[in-house]
Amino acid sequence: MKTIIKYTGAAVVALSAAVYAAGPAAAADALTIVSWGGAYTKSQVEAYHKPFTAKTGTPINSEDYNGGLAQVRAQVEAGNVTWNLVDVELSDAIRGCDEGILEPIDHSILPAAPDGTPATEDFIENTLTECAVGEIVWSTVFAFDASKYPDAKPTAIGDLFDTAKFPGKRGLRKSPKVNLEWALMADGVPLEQVYEVLGTPEGVDRAFAKLDTIKDDVIWWEAGAQPPQMLADGEVSIASAYNGRLFNAIFTEKKPFEIIWDGQVWDLDLWVIPKGAKNMEATLDFVKFSTDTQRLADQSKWISYGPVRKSSFPLVAEDMQPHMPTAPDNFKTALQNDYEFWADHTDELNERFAAWLAK
Repeated sequence: MKTIIKYTGAAVVALSAAVYAAGPAAAADALTIVSWGGAYTKSQVEAYHKPFTAKTGTPINSEDYNGGLAQVRAQVEAGNVTWNLVDVELSDAIRGCDEGILEPIDHSILPAAPDGTPATEDFIENTLTECAVGEIVWSTVFAFDASKYPDAKPTAIGDLFDTAKFPGKRGLRKSPKVNLEWALMADGVPLEQVYEVLGTPEGVDRAFAKLDTIKDDVIWWEAGAQPPQMLADGEVSIASAYNGRLFNAIFTEKKPFEIIWDGQVWDLDLWVIPKGAKNMEATLDFVKFSTDTQRLADQSKWISYGPVRKSSFPLVAEDMQPHMPTAPDNFKTALQNDYEFWADHTDELNERFAAWLAK
């Protein structure tokens, strides 16, 4: 498993302890569910794992990773699949299915909405795919330490690139995804044209040229728990981050951070099953349980990610709704991650990005 800042809260520890306390037979039947750690995994543990274990008696081992398909692919190719269920981004769900390393999922098994609406109509568009079942809408945003900018404050995506007006180090994810989109936005490309421009060699050159303007001021992060910590430690003044991580830092840990929603790039997380995963019946039971109307609404009690079922949003607490990526005021200048673009171009842009970093 990759080296990351791992969520080791009491919930995960208790669940792991339950596996071993139950004995070898129970441990053998446990589900290993893989996600991104931190506040996000905690929300899944509280909303999904604990209630599922209480209902079925099936223990759950929670593991963290940094995303991508490399570890899934390695397990499938080795014929030694130890993960039952993995939380992935949409582009990886599409790509993994195309590669044949993920199991198809029959959407007819998913529970209907409380009013009887079939799941296939209740899930918002593009959140069910051949090999995946959506869970949440999340976004990558950027935030700043308000104490560093007592007078003029950043308000728009262009301010991320303006180190003269807003000095200080930037924390950005070590990936071309989102950074290239933001670079084009900051360079004046309208939202509806970002992927059209990025789909050309000239557009890619333009995005990297814009990133060149702040390259010397960037500290790169890889795990989702890092950017709020980098801000808290004063290592950076402005950082990109997943909106739910920032919500946790601001409202739970009382950090003086402010989120900028301008230019947010929103995405989906979905459950996928590695090809050849064991204990399929229990795995599918968990998928059904964790993506019903109530469970998706329950997750929003713990983190500000929007549920993918239409029937879930009315059950989200009113005081949480404004912190969702899909809240009307936050969504005005939002860009949906183009999963088809990234499924097609991830390898080449990762190579270009790695070469650019090495310069």
